[in-house]
Amino acid sequence: MNWMILPYRRYAEFSGRSRRREYWSFALFYFLVMVALNIVFGTNEVERGSGAFVYGTRLVGAGSWVGSLFWLVSLVPGLAVSVRRLHDQDRTGWLLLLWIIPFLGWFAILVLMCLEGTRGPNRFGSDPKNPTPADVFS
Repeated sequence: MNWMILPYRRYAEFSGRSRRREYWSFALFYFLVMVALNIVFGTNEVERGSGAFVYGTRLVGAGSWVGSLFWLVSLVPGLAVSVRRLHDQDRTGWLLLLWIIPFLGWFAILVLMCLEGTRGPNRFGSDPKNPTPADVFS
């Protein structure tokens, strides 16, 4: 649980590095909260589209306000942990702009978030997996 809320404690900290565990735990926490909100406040919709049924859910009533507020509160920590995740691989945070490119950019970001970080210190800080003894005792 500590890994899931760590990005909220490092709210707007765009410098430094973050492990894969921190990023994916945050993503899991966000997903689980949205699923819980959908269970409590959601409505299911089935529409008949062009020869097929389209299924969707949406938050209604107070749930839309709660969901929107949670999204707003999670936006900055989500961006920050994503930038720190890229920093862990010794890449610039500006690569998040790949998100603008549909499908190909989204896939590229997914792959980058799954890659292992560089071992040892890099230009963005010390290794979050194996900090040097100076970092541990400071």
